[in-house]
Amino acid sequence: MVCLKEKYTKEVIPAMIEKFGYKNKMAVPKIKKVVLNIGFGKMVYDKSSKEREKIYKPILNDLSMISGQLPVLTEARKSISGFKLRKGMPIGAKVTFRGQRMYDFLDRLINIALPRSRDFRGIKATAFDKRGHLTIGIKEHICFPEILPEKAKRIFGFEITVVTTAKSREEGMELFKLLGFPIKT
Repeated sequence: MVCLKEKYTKEVIPAMIEKFGYKNKMAVPKIKKVVLNIGFGKMVYDKSSKEREKIYKPILNDLSMISGQLPVLTEARKSISGFKLRKGMPIGAKVTFRGQRMYDFLDRLINIALPRSRDFRGIKATAFDKRGHLTIGIKEHICFPEILPEKAKRIFGFEITVVTTAKSREEGMELFKLLGFPIKT
């Protein structure tokens, strides 16, 4: 099986140079980082601190099993009384991948997790922004093989953002198509 990084250097770079006419292979867009993000604000907003911890500890554990690294808790920046939110209250978690871990995660996402997710028919073109970044929402985290559905206490969804160096939406979409992402046309 060909690694995603090898596929990028051997197949994607020449195809992108041919299609977009780059003068140098360093000008070809590449993936900079991948960010996994989950917000559990609605699950914890009216709970006490001990109840909140009981809710987000299993979520953090599952996220660390999926990512292979420890998630960072994101806290509220300011208090908002309408949402019963206090400054410093944990409202989410995130994991950032770079380098080899990023390519390994994307490989698992493309080949294992997305085909296993319920009612998946491909990534829509609306998932790309004007800079060529891709944002996918995963509805159930149990589509990853590291998570056993029987042992999952809470099924949650999260967001995956793949940041590229592409300058336009078309360049980003072509990069992801050549890498093997299942994109609807």
